[in-house]
Formats: sequence, structure tokens, C-alpha cells
Amino acid sequence: MMQYFHWYYPNDGSLWKKVREEAPRLAAIGINALWLPPAYKGTQGAHSIGYDVYDLYDLGEFNSKESVRTKYGTRDEYLAAIQALHNEKIQVYVDIVVNHLGGGDETELIQVLRMNPDNRNEAIGEPYDIEAYTKFTYPARKGKYSNFEWNHTCFSGVDYDHLRGENGIFNIINEYGLEWEEMLTDEKGNYDYLMFCDIEFRNPAVREELKTWGKWYYETTHFDGMRLDAVKHIAPQFYNEWLAYMRDMSGRELFAVGEYWAPGDLPLLLRYIEATDGKLSLFDAALHHRLHTASKQGRDYDLRTIFDDTLVATMPHLAVTLVANHDTQPLQALEAPVEPWFKPIAYALILLREKGYPCIFYPDLYSAEYTDKGQDGNDYHIVMPSLASLPLLCKLRKEASYGAQHDYFDHPNCVGWTREGDEAVPDSGCAVVVSNGDPGSKQMFVGLHQAGKTFVDALQHETQEILIGENGEAEFYCPGGSLSVWVSKDLLPRLAIG
Repeated sequence: MMQYFHWYYPNDGSLWKKVREEAPRLAAIGINALWLPPAYKGTQGAHSIGYDVYDLYDLGEFNSKESVRTKYGTRDEYLAAIQALHNEKIQVYVDIVVNHLGGGDETELIQVLRMNPDNRNEAIGEPYDIEAYTKFTYPARKGKYSNFEWNHTCFSGVDYDHLRGENGIFNIINEYGLEWEEMLTDEKGNYDYLMFCDIEFRNPAVREELKTWGKWYYETTHFDGMRLDAVKHIAPQFYNEWLAYMRDMSGRELFAVGEYWAPGDLPLLLRYIEATDGKLSLFDAALHHRLHTASKQGRDYDLRTIFDDTLVATMPHLAVTLVANHDTQPLQALEAPVEPWFKPIAYALILLREKGYPCIFYPDLYSAEYTDKGQDGNDYHIVMPSLASLPLLCKLRKEASYGAQHDYFDHPNCVGWTREGDEAVPDSGCAVVVSNGDPGSKQMFVGLHQAGKTFVDALQHETQEILIGENGEAEFYCPGGSLSVWVSKDLLPRLAIG
């Protein structure tokens, strides 16, 4: 799959058109699914990235928040992009953002408790009244698609008092209790509240409206799967109920992957999977943390440990592996980029092995350039060059990465693995050698049926040809601080990038 956007994609309404135009190329290099950004109107209209949701039903159709289109285009362009992807047999994964709403249409006077921001279970003082934008009436839409209007009973918290002009974490006192919804961890005491008007999932009317919206969204777009935003801040019980409804309603086992960002904390990811009864996959934040660390440490990193304590090693059928995303790219809140020299290695580690569902990132295929403020308040100009080898690595997954896998993770600075190939895919199979230090080599088994075949480095980092021995083995090489992917010479014509 591919994440087809990044945080700083231009506000020019071009993305849906680009998706439509690029669909054939994406299919050709082996992209099977596209994760598209939030398609609904945000608080800043055409300038919203989409995670500041205002109206879930406005896909770029109504003149609200000073624009008709979203950052990415209009509703018609969005639907045309989806159709173009489906024409190429590429699945569409939509971004589901239901943790909060922002940009309300009217204020209400509501009673709240002000909470300690570092311990949201600790109230500061007694209950009092504040004014907050908790009424969402959607005057531009005028009830089209849904007559549901949100008010303070639909939310558990807000972060701004318009009566006094004060920021804070305010717990709304309502019929569902004085506590936040129960989360899996005690981070910040309780991390139910993230931003804007936090949705109150204990309200049955809210749950029913989100089911109504989910049905409308599916019937409008016919998406194939979902990326679920901010699941860390949503009680697992909601998604247990909602996903069951969506799958039953659609008659399809819709794919779902949750964003529970817990770098280096595999037990927490496993706890979430247990709480949701394995109903959804998770991004492997634990593996991403290791890839980032390995890229920083260079030859001091022990490559034999790269998959230790990762989701893909523990529960591979629910692991979506990644090298980067919009939150980890430079200048973002979870900034943890993988260094450029290590990116080809990192992508080989997720694309050319049998376990996990790899996700590639938009700038790594197309590049990105932007300016923003860093955490120190200074402006920084960032250039993220495209990764020249990424289309070929994707094609290698499509054409070569089949069959039984054999691992040779027996040296701290040089590791390798092979795939024997599949008779149903002619000339498939590969041998991968990776080094984070000096040039290296591995004696590896690629299958008895490969005996007598000539293998070459598809990446052309090594120029020699290798003859596979009668025992199905050969010694494969790679340059220092890089990798080589050895394949049958007869496969090369199918690896050409158009």
C-alpha cells in the first residue's frame, strides 16, 4: 500500500487529479492499495490537511469554511480518482477521523471541570460555566445527507473558553459521568482528550450517527479499507462496534489499520490488538523506531536485532510496516526520519520479506520540499528527495519476492535473506544482502530449482554475474553501507520501469 500524501502537500486542490493521472503508473510498479488523506472539510477549508474535521459529509461539495473544495480537490474529483484506482485494480483506503470535530457553528454555555493538562484525572477547582463552539448545524449543507446536529452532549471535552478567552483542558459535565472514557494506558492520567471538541462515544445517538455516516460514506465511494486516526485516544469498544457494523453492512471484510503510535512499546500495541479482538491491523511503530535508530547509529547498530520486539515479528498478519509517514517527517510532532543512506535498506526490509503489509510514503516516490518552523521556533527549509530505487524495489516485490524465505541474520553489520520463488511466477526468487558497514557477502540458499541459473544485482550496485551451484547456493555480495538484490538474469526485462 502507499500513503498518497504528506503533511505539506500544496493547498492547490490538485491531489485527486494527480491520483487519477498516476493510477496506471502506480499499478505498473506494483502498488495494490492507496491510503488517501481525509477527504472531508476541515476547520480551515481549502487549507486544512483534514485532521481538523468540521463536516464529515462535505467531500468538497458545499461552500463552507470559505471554500467549496478541500485541500485536495472537489467531491467529483475525489470520486473520479477512486474510480480510476478501481479501474487499475488498486484498492482505496480512506482516512477515518472521528476522534474530534472543530470549527463549530454556534457557541453554548456549558458546565465543565478544568483539568490538569499533565494529569487529566485531576480537576483544578470546582465546576463552572464556559462558552464553547459545541454546536454544529452545518448551514451550508442544509441537512443534505444528514439532519444530525452536534451539541455539547455529543462531546466529552474542549480546549478553549470563549467567555474568558482562555485555553485549557475542560471536561464537559454531562449525563455520561465526570470521567473521561477509559483508555488502555494512564498516559497523562487519561489521554481521551486530544484536541478540539472531543467526541463522546458513550452517547448512543453519536454512535448511531457515525454508523449512518459510515454507511453513507461507503455507499458514496465504495472504498475497500480504512486507516483509523488517533485510535490511542478512542476507547477500543467503539471500533469493535463500528467495524462490526461496517463489515456487516457492506458484506465485505473491509481492511482496517489503526494509528496507535507507541514507538518502542510493542506490549502496548499487543494490548490494543487484544482489546479490539484482532479486528484491525496496526502500523508497526516499534519497527519504525528501530529503522530510525539504525539509520542514526550506522555501523554501530547490530542489524541482527532489527526485528526484535516488533509487531511484524510477533504478529505479522496484523502488522503494517513503514519507513515514514506524515507525522514522522521532518518538522512534525513525531519527527523521526530514517536517514537517506539507510532508506533503500529500510524499504528492502519491509518490501522484500514475506511478513508484514508494507506501506510506502509519498515523498519517497515523488519528493517533497517545504518550509516550516521547528520546535525551536526557527524556520527551516526541508527537501525530501525521492528515492531513486523505490520504484524498482516495488517491482521486485511484485515480480521476485515469492516463496520460502531463508534468513542469514548472523553478523552485526551484514545480514541477508533469500526467497526461493514460486513456479506460478516465472523466474521469481531473490537474494538480498545488506550492509551498514564494510562491503559484505553471504553464502545463501535460493532453492534447488535455481541451480545453474545466472543471478545479477537488479540494483546494479554489483556488476558481476553469479552462477547458482548445484546445491542451490551461491555467495552473494553487496557494497558497504548499502544493499544488493540478486535475481535471475531472465527476470530483468520484467523489472523495467516504464
